[in-house]
This record gives sequence, structure tokens and C-alpha cells, in this order.
Amino acid sequence: MKARHLLTTIGMAALMLSSGAAYAQSKMTIGFSQVGSESGWRAAETKVSKIEADKRGVDLKISDAQQKQENQIRAVRSFIAQGVDGIFIAPVVSTGWDAVLKEAKDAKIPVVLLDRSIDTKDESLYLTAVTSDTVYEGKVAGEWLAKETGGKCNVVELQGTVGSSPAINRKKGFDQVMAANPGMKIIRTQSGDFTRTKGKEVMESFIKAEGGGKNICAVYAHNDDMAIGAIQAIKEAGLKPGKDIKVVSIDAVPDIFKAMADGEANVTVELTPNMAGPALDALMAFKKDGTVPKKWIQTESKVYTPETAKAEYDRRKDLY
Repeated sequence: MKARHLLTTIGMAALMLSSGAAYAQSKMTIGFSQVGSESGWRAAETKVSKIEADKRGVDLKISDAQQKQENQIRAVRSFIAQGVDGIFIAPVVSTGWDAVLKEAKDAKIPVVLLDRSIDTKDESLYLTAVTSDTVYEGKVAGEWLAKETGGKCNVVELQGTVGSSPAINRKKGFDQVMAANPGMKIIRTQSGDFTRTKGKEVMESFIKAEGGGKNICAVYAHNDDMAIGAIQAIKEAGLKPGKDIKVVSIDAVPDIFKAMADGEANVTVELTPNMAGPALDALMAFKKDGTVPKKWIQTESKVYTPETAKAEYDRRKDLY
């Protein structure tokens, strides 16, 4: 009996080991070259990506590029060498990707772009891009401001990282509204690199250059973190953000909702941090049976004003 029990135990252990090995072999591994953690939104995207990967039993390996393209390219090559099942890239800038993407293609590793697009003549180098319509984001931000000011406003602009697709497109959309409203003009524009610290620094220089801020009707920031920095600069200059200088931005992170609830910001356009969910679904379907997704999977963008700020802050605060 003891011998039989021992054999049964050994057999069950072997079966468990065998099942575990089969699971380990079947579990998908994806490398994610993330831009960095320059903003609250970026940190949320990373957090949500991990959650979405865990839901699907995917091993997500994240590499923080610290906002440097050379680090991203190095990470992608490392993922290729590891033989991962797929690669996600949130490209820090839009150019200079063809060579490394060709290496991934030659290795038969599909690549998905997250929240940012790239400039390439060969779209076969990536499977799909999961992004919002960043031109639209800039446009609706500008349209809100045009309606709020009656089409008359001197605007200072805090651009995102130079060469990044969100910075290029959010400016493009906003500029379309400027062109349609002769009474509105951008009197100063400079990159704040999507960071709160740089946003504050640049806004301070704008205020000094424009009569202590008296010539500024509004600040348009390409993301909320720069807007929060601008709010700090406005307050330190003895002005009231949201009133003396209107604050318009993009992302919809909790801190901007808190600022709106406090009367210090006026509008934000949402960029969902859940890019990984749709990307994972597309990649898993492709790996399973060759289903080719649309080249652009568009996420939704919404406009938020102070009326719903407190409720939105409470809903989002634990995600960021």
C-alpha cells in the first residue's frame, strides 16, 4: 500500500510539473519599451498595462527608456535577442525607427505601437498602432477656448517633447482653430517636455515676458502635468489660474480634476491610459490564428470641464 501510495504521489507530482511546464511554454511574453515616467499619465499607462497583461496571463517585460530613443532601440534589440512573442513600443519621437523595426520583422516578432505613432514609408514594419486621435485632441481643446472667449484670446503654448507625435499633432489641431479665429493667436510657444517641472519653468518665462502675465488670456498645455506646473507659476506670480489666465490641457489625470474642482483649471481632453488592453487583444488574436487587425485602433477622447471634476477625481485617483 505504501509503495502504491508513493507511486501515486510521484505520478501526481510529475503530472503537475508537466502541466506547469506546458503552461510556461504556452504563456506569451511581450517586451514593452516605455518612454519613461515623465508624467502622471505615463505612470498610469504603465500600471494599467501590467494589470491588462495579468488579466490575460501575459508576461509583460517593461523597459523604461527615460525619454531617450537610443534606450528604446537598445531595449527593442534586447527583446529580439530574447525571442519574445511580441513587442510594444511607445515611441519617444516619431522618426528613426525603420532599422530596428526591420530587425524585429526579420525575426518574425510583431510590433505594436502604443499611444504614439511613427513616420515611416513601410507600414508593414508594425502590426498596428493603438492611439487616440491626437490632432482631434488639440482641435477640441482649441474649440472650447474659442467658444469660451468669443474667439478673442492671446494664448501661450506649452508643447510636448520636440519631435513626438502627440506634440506635433496636438499643435496641429489647435492651430487649425487659431487659423479659423483671427482674434486668437499664440503669442509664445515652447516645449515643456511633457513634465511638470519644465512646464512651470517655461510658464514663468512666459509670464515675465508678457507684462507679468497681463497680456496672457490662456495657457494651452499639451498635457496635464505641464498645466499643473503652469498653474503653480501663475499662482506664484500673484495671478489666479482658471480666471486671470485660463488653463486648457490634455490627458485627464487626477491632479487636473482636483485643479478644476478648486477653480484653477478650465478644461482637459481625456487620453485613456488603457492602450495595452486593445493592443494585447489584437496581438493575441494575430498570434492565435493570423487575424490581422486594423492598422489604427483608435481610442476614445472626451472633453471634461469643472462640472464633473470632483466625481472624476474620485473615480480615477487610485489608478494614478
